[in-house]
Amino acid sequence: MSFSSGEQRGQSPAAPPAKAQDLLNNSGQNVTAENACVDQVSPALDEASPGSTSPFEMLDMEPVPPPYQKVQPHWFFCKRADDNTLWFPFSREDSDKLENAYNTGDDECEVVVAVDGERYDVHVKERKRYAIYWEQATTEVRRCTWFYKGDKDTRFMPYPEDFSNSLEDAYMIAVTLDEWKRKLDFPTGETVILHNPKLIMHYQPIGTQEDWVSSPSEQTRPRTVKRGVENIAVEIPDGEPEKVDHLVFMVHGIGPACDLRFRSIIQCVNDFRSASLSLLASHYKHAQLEGKVGRVEFLPVNWHSALHGDATGVDEDINRITLPSISRLRHFTNDTLLDLFFYNSPTYCQTIVDTVASEINRLHTLFKQRHPEFKGDNSVVGHSLGSLILFDMLTNQRSGSESPRDEVLSDDPCHPKHDTLEQALTRLGLQQYLPTLQAENLDLESLALCQENDVKDLGIPLGPRKKILKYVRRKCFSEDYKATRQPKAKRQDPPQGSLNSEENGNPSPGSEAQKAQLHRTQSITSSVDYEYFNMGIGQTSEGIAKGQVSINYPQLAFHPQTFFAFGSPIGMFLTVRGLKRIDPNYSFPTCKSFYNIYHPFDPVAYRIEPMIISEVDLEPMLIPHHKGRKRMHLELKESLTRMSMDLKNNVLGSLRSAWQSLARLPVAALPPVEEGETTVEGNSQERQAENEEAELKVSMEQPEQAEQPEIKMGMLNGGRRIDHVLQEKPIESFNEYLFAIQSHLCYWESEDTALLLLKEIYDKLDVTFEQPQQ
Repeated sequence: MSFSSGEQRGQSPAAPPAKAQDLLNNSGQNVTAENACVDQVSPALDEASPGSTSPFEMLDMEPVPPPYQKVQPHWFFCKRADDNTLWFPFSREDSDKLENAYNTGDDECEVVVAVDGERYDVHVKERKRYAIYWEQATTEVRRCTWFYKGDKDTRFMPYPEDFSNSLEDAYMIAVTLDEWKRKLDFPTGETVILHNPKLIMHYQPIGTQEDWVSSPSEQTRPRTVKRGVENIAVEIPDGEPEKVDHLVFMVHGIGPACDLRFRSIIQCVNDFRSASLSLLASHYKHAQLEGKVGRVEFLPVNWHSALHGDATGVDEDINRITLPSISRLRHFTNDTLLDLFFYNSPTYCQTIVDTVASEINRLHTLFKQRHPEFKGDNSVVGHSLGSLILFDMLTNQRSGSESPRDEVLSDDPCHPKHDTLEQALTRLGLQQYLPTLQAENLDLESLALCQENDVKDLGIPLGPRKKILKYVRRKCFSEDYKATRQPKAKRQDPPQGSLNSEENGNPSPGSEAQKAQLHRTQSITSSVDYEYFNMGIGQTSEGIAKGQVSINYPQLAFHPQTFFAFGSPIGMFLTVRGLKRIDPNYSFPTCKSFYNIYHPFDPVAYRIEPMIISEVDLEPMLIPHHKGRKRMHLELKESLTRMSMDLKNNVLGSLRSAWQSLARLPVAALPPVEEGETTVEGNSQERQAENEEAELKVSMEQPEQAEQPEIKMGMLNGGRRIDHVLQEKPIESFNEYLFAIQSHLCYWESEDTALLLLKEIYDKLDVTFEQPQQ
C-alpha cells in the first residue's frame, strides 16, 4: 500500500506520533507527480505580501484540528442466505465481552466467549461463531472499525480487519498532520481517497486497467466509506438479561419448514424469543428494573431431520416408489404430509417419540451445564403434529415416587449394552478402523449421531464410511432391535382420573387384571378407559388384545410445568382413536397445566373443552391483544350485533303490545262486575301481560351480559379454561379461506401468543403484570 498527499504545509500544527511519523516518512518515498489523482491544493505562500498578515498570525487564525481519537471497534457476525452475505452486529454487552477477551487474551491459547444468551460460543482467535444447542454451520466473526456501502447496497458492510487497520493508520496520519486529500493505493488495484473526515471514497478497478485510465473516477462509481459503528445506520440489538426464569422447549409440526417463508424451527423460535424479550420490556418493565424478572429461554426441538435422515432410510425407500410426474408436488408430499402417516406407523412413531424425548433431554442437560445457577421450571410447546406428540408423551409419563430420570437412557435403542463398536466393525470386516474411531471416543450411540462429513474428517474412505454409517443407523432403528426391549410394568397407583369415565365405581385391586382384560378386548370405536389408553398412535384392537405394546414412550428428565399446544389436532386424533369423552378429574401425570391455543381460521386446530363438558356450549376464551384491547373490527362487529339485537327486541316488544291490545275485548262489551269480584279471564290476561313484560325485560338486558359464568373445566388445566382463541386480523376477516394456511403458521410471529405464555409463566412466579399505556 502506498499513499500520497495532495496538500503540503510548511509547518504542522502538532508533531505526529512515532508510528504516524514512520508511516509518513515511508510513504513520502512513493509520492510522485504522476500518481496524484486529485486536484492539488495551492501550497502555502513562502513570502508575505506587503498588505498581508504575518504567517504566524495566519497560523493562529486557522482552526485547531481535533486531536486523534482511537476508533471504538464493534464486533459483527456473518450470515449467508440466498448467495448473499449479511453482517449483523452483536449486542453492546456481547461486543464489549469480545473486545475485552481480544485485549486480555493469551496469543497462544484460544479464548471462548459465550454470546447471544449463551446459545453461541465465539472463538476469538479463530474468529468463528459456533451454535451450542443445534446443528448450524459456523459463521465468521469480525472486529469491525471501518465500513463501506456501494451505490446499490442497502446497508453498510464491514471491511476485513487488515484493510481496516490500513485505513485507520492513514486516517491517524491525516488527522495528526491535518493533511487531507490523501490517496491510498492497495495491491488489489483499489484506491481510497481521504478528502476530509466526513468524506472518504473507495474506488474499485474494473478488470485490467488500460493505459488511458488516468483517474479512479473513470473506473467505477465509488463506495462511501465510514469510520466507526456510530457513523453508520445500523440497529444494535439490546442485550439479553443473564438471569433465566423459565425454560421452554418448542416442538415443530410436519415438514422441515415452519412458516410460509419456509424457515426452519430454529429461525421461527428465534423470532418467538425476540418477541418475548420485547414484551417483557413493555409489560414487566418495573419488575425488570427491580431485578424480579430476567428472561424466558426458548429452545427448538427438531425431530424431522432424524426421521428423514440416513438413520432410518425412509426417504430412500419412499423415493424408489414415487412416480416421476409432478416431481415438486410429490417431493413436498413426501417431505411434509407423510409425517402424519409416519406417526401412525408403530415403527416410525417409535422413532419420532424417541427423537423428541432424547432431544428435549439433551437440550435440558446441556442448558443446565451452561446455566448451573438455573433453578426455574420447564414447559413444553408443540405446534400442529408436535403438540400431538407431546400430548401422547405426557399422558404416558410416570409420577409419584418414580423419578423421571430413572429410565431416561435405559430405553435408548443404541445403548452400548446391546452391542459394541468392535463387534459391529468385525461383522463388517472393517476392524482396521477401530483405533481411528476409538481415538475420538466414539461408540455406537455417538456414531449413530454423526454425519457423513464427521466420519470423512477422520480419514475413513467413502466405501467403508458408507457401510459403517448404514449398518449403525439401521441397527439402531431396526424393528428387531426394538423388539429386544420389554414393555415396562404398569404402575400400580390409581390414575388421576381417566380420559373416558364410563365406570364410576372403585374396583378392588384384585379385579385389576380382569378390568384390564375387559378393556383390551373392547372395540376401538367404543369407549376406552384411559388407564389402558396409553399406547398412543399406531395401535390396533388386535394388537392390544394380544398384549403387544408396539410404542414404548420414553420418560422426560423433568416434570413440565405447562404444556402449550399451538394449532393442535389433538381433539380430532383422540376422537378418531375412539375416545368420546375426557374425564373432568383427569390430569397429566407430571404436568398440571394445559393450554390449547388456536387461530379461528386454522384448518388443523380442534377444540378440547367440548370433550370434557359437553352439556354446555361454551365459547373459547378470547386472547387479549398484546396492546390491551380488542381489535377494532371485532369491536365494531360486536357493536353491530348488539344494535341488531336491540332493534329486534324493540320490534318484538311493539308487536306484543299491539297484539295484547287487539286481544282484549272492549270494556263496554264486558258484563258488569260487582265490587270486590274478579274474573278468571282478567286474572289470566294480567298474568300473561306481566310474564311477557318480564320476558321482554330479560331479552332487553341480555346483550349487556357479555361475561360467561365461571365453569370448572376439569383438572386438565387445574380447573381453568383450556381453549384460547386468537383475534383474527382485519384483513383476515374478509375471506377466511384465503388465510387458512397462513392461520396455521401464524403462531411463531404472534405477540398475543407470546404474551399469553409469559403471563402464565410469571403469574406462577407472583410477578405483577403491567399493561402499558396507549
